[in-house]
Amino acid sequence: MRRNILRAFATTFAVLLASILGISAASAGSEKNALAAVRQATVQYHNVDAAIAAGYQAVGECVPGMGYHYVKFSQFGLMDPMVPDALTYAANSAGQLRLVAAEWFKVDADQNLGTDSDRPSMFGKAFDGPMPGHAPGMPIHYDLHAYLWQGNPDGVLATYNPKVRCL
Repeated sequence: MRRNILRAFATTFAVLLASILGISAASAGSEKNALAAVRQATVQYHNVDAAIAAGYQAVGECVPGMGYHYVKFSQFGLMDPMVPDALTYAANSAGQLRLVAAEWFKVDADQNLGTDSDRPSMFGKAFDGPMPGHAPGMPIHYDLHAYLWQGNPDGVLATYNPKVRCL
């Protein structure tokens, strides 16, 4: 009798575990598909002139681990996965810019670094933040990077990419 109870428990546990892992695998698959769609939607911006023509503007200096940011201010906070708020580029040895990542940005509703009840998520990952602005006048915000065009040992959705350097 005890052996039958243990078998039933083991079988139930195995089915439950397989179900959980199946859900996780399905979720990871849909996130991977969504990132592939963003990669396809941003392929046109390999040429920085195309990004500029689409409304992206260069802002600031190169940020080590991220690159040069080109921001589409009209897009800020719209949270459209297919239209990133910013694109980041890295310069090659000849000084030519190459696309490395897409980025999304959301202003923190209460402008309080101590709260995060409005933290957004995309592609199954919570945005980084809240964090202070990176330039004068920039509000407290959340952001998310996707290194779609430059391999990242820390993961596609990591904040920084050690392979992205400033020259």
